[in-house]
Amino acid sequence: MSFRSGHERLRSIEFSRRELTGALGDSVTVLPIVVAVAALTELSLAHLLLGFAIFQIVWGLYYALPISVEPMKALAALVIAGALTPSELAVAGLLAGVVLVGIGAAGTLGQLQRHVGRPVIRGVQLAVALVLLQTGIQLSLDGIVYALVAVVVAGVAVALGRTQSSSLAVLAVGVAVALTQTGLPVPQLPPVDVSLPSASALSSASIGATGAQLAMTIGNAAVATSLLLSDYFDADVSPDELATSMGAMNLLAIPFGAMPMCHGSGGVAGKYAFGARTPGANLILGGLYAIAAVVAVGVVAAFPLSMLGIILVVIAVELGRVGLDSRDRLLSVGIGVLGLLTNIGIAFVVGIAAYQVRKRV
Repeated sequence: MSFRSGHERLRSIEFSRRELTGALGDSVTVLPIVVAVAALTELSLAHLLLGFAIFQIVWGLYYALPISVEPMKALAALVIAGALTPSELAVAGLLAGVVLVGIGAAGTLGQLQRHVGRPVIRGVQLAVALVLLQTGIQLSLDGIVYALVAVVVAGVAVALGRTQSSSLAVLAVGVAVALTQTGLPVPQLPPVDVSLPSASALSSASIGATGAQLAMTIGNAAVATSLLLSDYFDADVSPDELATSMGAMNLLAIPFGAMPMCHGSGGVAGKYAFGARTPGANLILGGLYAIAAVVAVGVVAAFPLSMLGIILVVIAVELGRVGLDSRDRLLSVGIGVLGLLTNIGIAFVVGIAAYQVRKRV
């Protein structure tokens, strides 16, 4: 069947094996991070999954492309590590939404990226990786046996050439372990609640985290995603339009209990590498997320935290490799280490200043 998107591009929607595998390619980092957030905070897994389900479908149909919907990783890492409260996470996501809508409408994304600089973006990614790595190691020590099982599963996946799927493989084993303790889940529709965070959650931590996340979002979720969509699908989707859609998504979803979300070049590349060529992958993945939200929520409480720690270590290693791919590795590493030792917001501000100084010198 065919669908005419808001871009007036006529594209077919396929439901095939390659669209299914492409959908799974976008879930490789999404599901582990979402499960980690739900397991380590009071946020509802059902509402988190429904947010991803709805907007996988919405943006797939709107752009008529297998576009990605991912967690905002800097914010997710900070709430997983306990550096942000769930209320501060919501505030940071709403602030990011307002800024993204503003800069997207003004068409100023290219200018902002020049001021931030790619080495700063890579540094923030490296800082996020180090925070996740530290948290993952701490969690893995909670149960050595389960951690060793997770290491073996991840190692086998890597040995079979499935490096990108290694965290998903560990997640599957962890779910199986949890099911042995909880039994088969009972389907349950999540309640619809609307709430806004209190004004006290507008803190220095949430503001700093917003700035750090925007650094990653500008480079990875807007500019790089726009380039990949053009390269893979010959689609003309501007970074400013992507910024606007991400901002609107967060402003609409967070009051309903979703976590901050964005597009991402990694998710687009994952979908494409695993076979997705049409928005059918988004519709399939949205449906799978919705089913999981209804039937799999009770599993989270029994999920072994030590296995979750290994998943975070795997994600951290992959994200760290991206962070080290910098033209100014010294600056990027410095920002990453500073983010670990202080906080990512401070590292982001210091990184911009250092980048401007180095560029002039």
